Amino acid sequence: MASISDRLPLNVAGRFFVDSSCIDCDQCRTEAPDFFARDAEGGTSYVTRQPVTPEEIAQVEEAVANCATSSIGDETAG
Repeated sequence: MASISDRLPLNVAGRFFVDSSCIDCDQCRTEAPDFFARDAEGGTSYVTRQPVTPEEIAQVEEAVANCATSSIGDETAG
């Protein structure tokens, strides 16, 4: 499970984030390229834009569910 305390600084503010456990596998960037980008220097992904519409949120939630290392967090998840 992603840790808010390990949230990467490149993430835009908002509900979804990537933490330092990311292994740069490209899965989230493939599934939701409008919301994730690669930090070449750090070798991780990060959130570039927060989803707004229900369809966008569903797309990012799918990326969260499919993250191999559970490195994508959702601040609203209980």
